[in-house]
Amino acid sequence: IADGSQYFNTVLYTGNGTVIGSGGNAITGVGFSPEFVWIKSRDSTLNHRLQDVVRGATKELYSNGTNAEVTNAETLASFDSDGFTVGNASGYNKASDNFVAWCWKAGGSASSNTDGSITTSVSANPTAGFSIISYTGNATAGATLGHGLSSAPKFILAKNRDDSVNAWAGYHVALGGTHRIFLNTNAAAQDDDGNWYDTNPSSSVVTLGNGGISNKTGDDFIMYAWAEVEGFSKFGSYTGNGSADGPFVYTGFRPAFLIVKRTNSTGSWNIFNTAVNPYNLVSNSLYADTSGAETTGVVGRALDI
Repeated sequence: IADGSQYFNTVLYTGNGTVIGSGGNAITGVGFSPEFVWIKSRDSTLNHRLQDVVRGATKELYSNGTNAEVTNAETLASFDSDGFTVGNASGYNKASDNFVAWCWKAGGSASSNTDGSITTSVSANPTAGFSIISYTGNATAGATLGHGLSSAPKFILAKNRDDSVNAWAGYHVALGGTHRIFLNTNAAAQDDDGNWYDTNPSSSVVTLGNGGISNKTGDDFIMYAWAEVEGFSKFGSYTGNGSADGPFVYTGFRPAFLIVKRTNSTGSWNIFNTAVNPYNLVSNSLYADTSGAETTGVVGRALDI
């Protein structure tokens, strides 16, 4: 990928509180029509909002909560050719608040995928290694889902859209299919076969356990899956050294978006990006597992990109 901004981009904008009936707040400058948008107020204690084209506009989930999917016309009302339009819902468009939106390009409208034992609706972009997968659970250990990518996903997030009890199920290649990790909490990774059936994803399918977090009978789920693409995306791990001059992690490119999560103990999901901090030291961060406002100048959480 010569230009990563064709498939992922960060936009910063200011809320104006305008309702959809009066035109809403049209956010442009993404550079493409996004199919997965993650929005957070940088100034206020408001939930992270996640929306995608497979579930459809106006349908929101929170990365920092177990809430079931909510439909609200004043959220992200449309995915546009160069961005998106939001209404006056505070988590999207609180007047005078500064917002950040991380935008991914998937594969357009969803299509049916029968590669696995569960038929899925998939919007996949193999070039960029990103896929949005919708499916209905069957509580069968070893059930498989087609993801539409040409290589095995390295990072996966899945959420039960129908209930407000089950957490976000997370898979990371550094932990493997024997472990799960929850996006909405700061908990350490857990050894469990209920989510991923102790099985790593393949180049065509993701394997599920029979747990309610990723495979509850009759419930609707959404899954986001990322595979590695050289020069564009990287997923790995490192061990901290407690030093002000910490470990160097090689990615092969300068990341525009970075998430760091401690896995052997509690620790928040730290999100950094180069739209907010174009130059080092990168010290502004948001936490995917909390509704807190952006932290600034916290040296203990800072890094060089």
